[in-house]
Amino acid sequence: MTKIFKAEIFQFNQQWFRVMLLLFAAIPFTPVASSQSLTINECYNLARKNYPLIKQRELITKTAAYSVSNAAKGYLPAFSVNGQATYQSNVTTFPFSIPIKGFTLPNYSKDQYKIFGELDQTIYDGGVISNQKQNAEANEIIQQQSLEVQLYALYDRVNQLFFGALLVNEQLKQNDLLKADVQNGIDKAKALVANGTAYRSSVDELSAQILQTEQARVELMATKKAFLDMLGLFINSPLDENTVLERPAEPALSQTISRPELLTYEYQKKTFDLQDKLLNAQLRPHFGFFAQGGYGRPGLNPLSNNFQWYYIGGLKLSWNLGSLYTLKNQKELLDINRKSLDIQKESFLFNTSVTQKQQNADIEKYMQLVKNDDAIIALRKSVKKAASAQLENGVISAHDYINEVNNEDQARQNLILHQMQLLQAEYSYQNTIGNIKN
Repeated sequence: MTKIFKAEIFQFNQQWFRVMLLLFAAIPFTPVASSQSLTINECYNLARKNYPLIKQRELITKTAAYSVSNAAKGYLPAFSVNGQATYQSNVTTFPFSIPIKGFTLPNYSKDQYKIFGELDQTIYDGGVISNQKQNAEANEIIQQQSLEVQLYALYDRVNQLFFGALLVNEQLKQNDLLKADVQNGIDKAKALVANGTAYRSSVDELSAQILQTEQARVELMATKKAFLDMLGLFINSPLDENTVLERPAEPALSQTISRPELLTYEYQKKTFDLQDKLLNAQLRPHFGFFAQGGYGRPGLNPLSNNFQWYYIGGLKLSWNLGSLYTLKNQKELLDINRKSLDIQKESFLFNTSVTQKQQNADIEKYMQLVKNDDAIIALRKSVKKAASAQLENGVISAHDYINEVNNEDQARQNLILHQMQLLQAEYSYQNTIGNIKN
């Protein structure tokens, strides 16, 4: 196991793995074929599909549907039932009499009663109901986009697990090559011992190197299993050592930032426009039709003190100008909210641009390191080949041969590490600018 491998990639311990596994222990698995192959885009989609938060999308849609439906019901006629019984200190009296036979002026009772039903139908409300429907729809879009922002954060976590497992796969392949080189040395050392030109200790030293290589493989397999277990929890599919992770191609990198957060800012700004329209709608007059029917004493006949049925209907106008007092301040508050949102968007773009430049620098660094690694490997391979021939001829010791084998292995490990760091940096860059599409 190389020092770079230990220091830069797998700083995990058993306790950390146990904690991570416990966090997802409650997530049910959907069985899949253990020999399946997986691409990183498939992992993205499965992680989104199976993440518990995705269930909130349906709830947001239902909430919006109910809100729009409730707002639309403002155009339906409203029916109410009212009643009252009163006693008053005085009633209308007539200080004169009419000398007509059979005709007397009524005496009104001080206790009066009334029960009636009233029907109100909105004809024109200045656009308030329409605005409420638009607000409900706009809020749904904002909530759905906010959910998209939270789900987008999954991609970075999938990247870490996917490329971590992919790196271990490549290092396992290199482990096999190292073991083959050491075994080749053992075979040659045994031939020298048989010919009496080398000591048995040379074979023992190479055999010890084989055991160390096998130990390194055990550690690599354990680390790979941990990565696959955690990735399996995210995609809701159990993965094992037979699962093939397909190495993704290098992406085409763009400079344009198209993160889902930007759409959230745009949708929020539209709600401010709707709120501005609502302030104007509340200042307009409201027209409606009403009908009222009831039973009481007195009724509509002013010359009768008896209980009567009655009805009345017509048009109604209402115009509340009280909001004029606060209209200017309300519009100023909306303007402040717009400016505050613009500042948030500007800050987000600034921070994203800083991360973007840093990741660009990392990509260029890893590209240069990979280029140098290729040259180093070619030289180390040549030296190892010469050392193999020298060992066969008894010119160098097994210890010297092991040093050259390890040097080439170190160079190849560096190449594997830098190649995977380059690929992960490119996909992290894609995630930063919002170039991961589903």
